[in-house]
Amino acid sequence: MKVGVPKEIKTHEYRVGLTPGAVREYVAAGHSVLVEAGAGAGIGATDDNYRKVGAVILDSARDVFAKSEMIVKVKEPQPSEWRQLRENQILFTYLHLAPDPDQARGLIKSGCTAIAYETVTDAHGGLPLLAPMSEVAGRLAIEAAGAALKRYAGGRGLLIGGVPGVQPARIVVIGGGVVGTHAARMAVGLGAEVTILDRSIPRLRGLDELFEGRVRTKLSTIDSVEEEVFAADVVIGAVLVPGASAPKLVSRGMLSAMRKGSVIVDVAIDQGGCFETSRPTTHADPTYEIDGVIHYCVANMPGAVPLTSSQALNNATLPFGLALANNGFSAVLENPHLRAGLNVYRGRLTYQAVAESLGLPFSPIEQAAA
Repeated sequence: MKVGVPKEIKTHEYRVGLTPGAVREYVAAGHSVLVEAGAGAGIGATDDNYRKVGAVILDSARDVFAKSEMIVKVKEPQPSEWRQLRENQILFTYLHLAPDPDQARGLIKSGCTAIAYETVTDAHGGLPLLAPMSEVAGRLAIEAAGAALKRYAGGRGLLIGGVPGVQPARIVVIGGGVVGTHAARMAVGLGAEVTILDRSIPRLRGLDELFEGRVRTKLSTIDSVEEEVFAADVVIGAVLVPGASAPKLVSRGMLSAMRKGSVIVDVAIDQGGCFETSRPTTHADPTYEIDGVIHYCVANMPGAVPLTSSQALNNATLPFGLALANNGFSAVLENPHLRAGLNVYRGRLTYQAVAESLGLPFSPIEQAAA
């Protein structure tokens, strides 16, 4: 199969769909890999690095899209990209369609087969292609919060870990999944006072054991969310409903009761965000202020550390990508975990949570592929 890797064009997105090491695996499996010139620059991989492992370098994204049977990316296709997709072409990337009706319609119109990293599953019920970026984003969330808390950035002027004799920052993490766990780990390591809210008692038990009492765990209810958010210096939004829009857990009205100069970091912004006042930002302009509360809502947080992120992502996506390259769409039909990643197939939405979030018709894969 001809596998194409265009350069990412989202603002300050430096990751790359395939690293040279991953390209070498595809080539060894008998596939042709077409890489846009400069695609790996963000991770320090030159065109020569790609040529040495067997890739063909093409001058433009247009050439890559036109000549490839499968496109492997990192971020969701931008308008100029989805217009170049076509029927019988596979797109393998993060999509996050639930809060993005324009992209969904663009993919539907293209007739392509779009498989979303974020909904591919594993035998344990996990999301193996979302997990590595969730790990990165969770850790970055605390770094972002620390920067936003600084007085010159509009924050309270608070050091996350404090110093002896001075109270550290109070950090509340809403959601005890992968993002929340890694955010809490970073925050605890810096010496913060950390509370994790989650709706699952078994998950809270697991977190209590993991952190050995170094974090507080509370059942997420309307009362507990209000109590913790109002007292927090930092609130990390780490809620995930696979494929669907994130629930809005903190309303606009709640901001006025929060501490002035406190910080919200909405890691769920890819899925629409879990704060009512969240809107996507970029690394070029990452924060904004509403009612005295600093909001950090960068939609591609791991793009800030592209070397780490690209390697971690490729480690996870490689076996699935090779299965697609080896077997084409048959791999989706034969592998239930890849089938869970199928969001769009030849003009139809095939992921129910996405269709419901967008108010568009849902077509089960059995019906769509009939």
